[in-house]
Amino acid sequence: MISGGGTGGHIYPAIAIANAWKEEFPDSEILFVGALGKMEMQKVPEAGYRIEGLPVAGLQRRLTLENLKFPFKLLNSLMQARKMVKEFKPDVVVGVGGYASGPVLFVAQRMGIPTLVQEQNSYAGLTNKLLAKKANKICVAYPDMERFFPAEKIAYTGNPVRKDILDLSGKREPALAHFKLEEGKKTVLVLGGSLGARTLNQAVLKDMKSLDKEGYQVLWQSGKYYFKDMLEKTEKAGLKNIHLREFIREMDLAYAAADLIVSRAGALSVSELSLVGKPVIFIPSPNVAEDHQTKNAMAYVSHDAAWLLRDQEAVGKLKLKVDELMEDPAIGLALGMNIKSLAKPDAAIAIRKEIEQLVA
Repeated sequence: MISGGGTGGHIYPAIAIANAWKEEFPDSEILFVGALGKMEMQKVPEAGYRIEGLPVAGLQRRLTLENLKFPFKLLNSLMQARKMVKEFKPDVVVGVGGYASGPVLFVAQRMGIPTLVQEQNSYAGLTNKLLAKKANKICVAYPDMERFFPAEKIAYTGNPVRKDILDLSGKREPALAHFKLEEGKKTVLVLGGSLGARTLNQAVLKDMKSLDKEGYQVLWQSGKYYFKDMLEKTEKAGLKNIHLREFIREMDLAYAAADLIVSRAGALSVSELSLVGKPVIFIPSPNVAEDHQTKNAMAYVSHDAAWLLRDQEAVGKLKLKVDELMEDPAIGLALGMNIKSLAKPDAAIAIRKEIEQLVA
């Protein structure tokens, strides 16, 4: 049983773990448990797995009617989780973070079922810190996680990522053709997530004329929330080197085309970019719990494996940073090599092996 979700950063590692398990044990039964109304309820069935939903939700940061409902939703979720666990009878329960992870692992631990927690970020979330006390194993993506979890339970496995980015060799030419990019021009890839990142979009918008004039071509994922507005403004500007997309599905090709990547610092993005091995400028979102994106980015910046541009400085300073990196290929090469040295390409298999030990 695999529980958790809420964001792609939780869901895609969960699916990668399930796929790795199925490849080794094709006759196994796997049941996902998610939060009703969250994206896992769509993404998990699309990946070919069964999922059941709990009515659990998180606490809002301000006093709302939803917060008053929280204790009742939690109690209901615990009762439903207990029923699901009793009926499915899992040999092991894996929690990947997110709202549904808490009730399911809490119930499993009290029923004596082995549990494994997968923490994607460099700063552990509250739910995982609480669950870790009775978990049998904790799989982490960053070193030095002993400050959050018992050292004897930790396995440094990395975050599982999609398979198509593990080898980008030979993909640059088809990538340029796919996105209608020109050979010989430096390509900047800008990623703010599927929904979009306001600061990244505003930063590109402010600098797009000077980026275009400099001869850079920008492959820009604006995200769902901002696409219409960004499209209107880029079309009005008429810049031939600015290639706007609402969402990029072919991420392996996008990475293959890029010479430099500008990105938020969510756990999954950071893990993917370490495998890509190209120079990265992280602009962490300040709007996440415990400021964990900044902590994720700093784990790489401290190893000279990426650059950091603060969210509040990004609008107006993006092109300056891009110019610095593009004008000194040696720095970009060193950043790419350093970030790749921190990659964990076999994370899903490593986690599968940890699960195997729990059910042996």
